[in-house]
Amino acid sequence: MNDTILVRAAVATDADAITAFNIALARESEARTLDATTVRAGVVALLADPARGRYFIADADRRIVGQTMVTAEWSDWRNGWFWWIQSVYVTPEYRRTGVYRRLHAFIRAAALQAGDVRGLRLYVEHENRGAQQTYARLGMRRTSYQLFEEDWTAELATRK
Repeated sequence: MNDTILVRAAVATDADAITAFNIALARESEARTLDATTVRAGVVALLADPARGRYFIADADRRIVGQTMVTAEWSDWRNGWFWWIQSVYVTPEYRRTGVYRRLHAFIRAAALQAGDVRGLRLYVEHENRGAQQTYARLGMRRTSYQLFEEDWTAELATRK
């Protein structure tokens, strides 16, 4: 099965699959139910504007079986970019078959080739031990940072 996994940049016609994967990801990892219309609009906006980020797709057996989104953060301390790996999803039947390993290797190679990328980062749910082990096996390490946020999504939705 591993030899049939091909990684590529996502295109506009992948929007429905990416939307479905993002909805499944939120449900599985955070027990969240996302609004499909909002998610699709966000996916389409990103696919139309590479400055917002990029999706990478893993294809196997003539269908999409995995995805990863990458966004960029400028580091003035390092005079270069960090690429944030986000929206990682692999269909259940293709988990533990090397799909994410291929996606990660593709992204890592692209980042190194870019010349101004200083590293890769991601965040992971505290309880998602399987993902944490996968990332560690690929050479990523836990940092001393904690993630803080202000999320205004619900508040802004009620203002409409």
